[in-house]
Amino acid sequence: MSAKSTLTDERTSLSELRRLIASFVKERDWTKFHAPKNLAMALACEAAELMEHFLWVESEASREVVLDEKKRAAIVEEVADVAICLLNLCNVVGIDLSSAVEGKLADARAKYPVHLVRGKSLKYDEYG
Repeated sequence: MSAKSTLTDERTSLSELRRLIASFVKERDWTKFHAPKNLAMALACEAAELMEHFLWVESEASREVVLDEKKRAAIVEEVADVAICLLNLCNVVGIDLSSAVEGKLADARAKYPVHLVRGKSLKYDEYG
């Protein structure tokens, strides 16, 4: 990764990240390439590149992968690519990500009541 970051999750809003990404895209005249289909496909590709770092690693061992400095740096790069693609898609199609997440969590709370699923990895149609 390049220079030390001045942005942190504690100090940087989603809207600021979205503006940075929109500016980056506009400066390069890439907007014409960023159809929703292309961005959704790019997001899937970047997510697959992230998954590749954990391929063939047992679940518990995957926790150790991120402790290796070199591997962690590569994972950080892929996480950033996923986030950039997602926020770029939100910009292009006009999705308010915070609102979407809030709505999805509300749906998930109803679908997965704590008293029925706490500590279980059951799907909503499996816990009766």
